Amino acid sequence: MRQGWATATWLKGAWALLVAVVMGVSAAQATPVYRSVDAQGNVTFSDRPVGEKVDVGTVNTVPGQPRETRDLQALPDAATETGADDASSFTAYERLAIAAPGKETTLPTGAAGDTQVRVAISPELRKGHRLRILVDDEVSGPAQHATTFSVTELVRGEHTLRAEVVDAEGRVRQRSAPITLYVQRASRYLPANPNNPRNNGGSDNQ
Repeated sequence: MRQGWATATWLKGAWALLVAVVMGVSAAQATPVYRSVDAQGNVTFSDRPVGEKVDVGTVNTVPGQPRETRDLQALPDAATETGADDASSFTAYERLAIAAPGKETTLPTGAAGDTQVRVAISPELRKGHRLRILVDDEVSGPAQHATTFSVTELVRGEHTLRAEVVDAEGRVRQRSAPITLYVQRASRYLPANPNNPRNNGGSDNQ
């Protein structure tokens, strides 16, 4: 029984050595492995030329991916979001962004909440595609084959603007990153405001 236990122990050690040798060599330059059996039947594996040579096969290796490539693949496109429906048949535009007004622009009181929105898109808008503007994630006006839009009557406060590309079926194909816009508007209850209902002898319960 002791001899059997010793044999099992030797086999475990031998396999451990074999695995270590195999893992430590490359496919191109593998260290030869030799197998020998002593008088007690113990099997030994070694890199010394004793006994018969064992063919351990080829160790498959996978070349590492360059870090730059991994980083590029990991970075999302923060400027655009592409619609999920049938995305494989759509080629995204290289650039889609709100060009004007600029980020965190403040519309003065005199603008009355009106502004012109210009969309930068590259390459040019394709046939069958249209653009539309979203104000606070709500569609503002119909989609058009144009890059300039009028947005009016924005209430006082903070707003977000985005542009969307839609196809002939009205499906959203691409969406720009949002920009923030601030609007200053005088209260309708200021005495000098002609829209003040009190100036017209009226009343307002709001």
